Amino acid sequence: MDVIEASNLVKRFGELEAVKGVSFSVKEGEIFGFLGPNGAGKTTTINILCTLLKPTDGQAKVNGHDVIRERSQVRQSIGLVFQEPTLDDYLTAEQNLRFHGYAYGIPKNVLEPRLKELLEMMELWDRRKGKINTYSGGMKRRLEIARGLLHHPRVLFLDEPTLGLDPQTRRRIWDYIHDLRKRENLAIFMTTHYMDEAENCDRIAIIDYGRTVALDTVEKLKDGIGGDVISVKTEDNEEAVRLLEEQYKLKPGIENGIISFTVPHGEEFLPKFVSGFPLRLFSIGLRRPTLEDVFLKLTGRNIREQEVDSMQKMKNMARMRRH
Repeated sequence: MDVIEASNLVKRFGELEAVKGVSFSVKEGEIFGFLGPNGAGKTTTINILCTLLKPTDGQAKVNGHDVIRERSQVRQSIGLVFQEPTLDDYLTAEQNLRFHGYAYGIPKNVLEPRLKELLEMMELWDRRKGKINTYSGGMKRRLEIARGLLHHPRVLFLDEPTLGLDPQTRRRIWDYIHDLRKRENLAIFMTTHYMDEAENCDRIAIIDYGRTVALDTVEKLKDGIGGDVISVKTEDNEEAVRLLEEQYKLKPGIENGIISFTVPHGEEFLPKFVSGFPLRLFSIGLRRPTLEDVFLKLTGRNIREQEVDSMQKMKNMARMRRH
């Protein structure tokens, strides 16, 4: 069963078209990822699905409810963890969750056991009386996830769920997310620009400049590269590229003095290549393709975090509020 259905979503802010005809669906119990650089349209799409923004064009349903005509039903169906922290720093963990529960009208006899269950699941029960301003970044993120689950949503939206966290904490957060999916049969829609984080998804939509350029499982996206990735450094890289193109009919690229190209069955290709290549080889490597390779092939560039200064963020938020 599809719990999210999006068809030809478009969002314009004045002359800027942030989302350009995006379509996809998300199944019950699936972890679905939007992978792309900052500014690609990921957060705008989440905001449309969560009823925080109205689409300029197109349709979307969440848990069977239209995001424009049935906003209240959509909001009851979802949990949302924003990119920026939204906890009240001067309240305790318990108080933050209770406030959220009251806002959703959760009866006390349901709220209290659910609150305890989630705090224990996130390993925060012993710190439930602690004020949020004493929490680490990872603890705050875990509490925000618990808050998003308090009212038993069908879909949990995670916008850059581990942004700014150290690698160890990021791995721990993903342990919790995988456990949640199993316990709650929850659909999880997440955005990220971290390649390793996207590996956790059942399916990924790669989004760039407001468009989805690919949508499939991680393995099928990698298989679409066309084989294994060979990396070489030679005595004359320019001549090596010419030979690879003319004699081997390959399409190599160069980055940081290393030539890379893809071939089917790389382990079979390498022995013949090493023995027959006329130029001296300084180094050679073989690996399976990564999502970075997929993004590079589909967009012609590496995914890079684009810094946005605080003034630009304020301008973007002002435009969103006006629309």
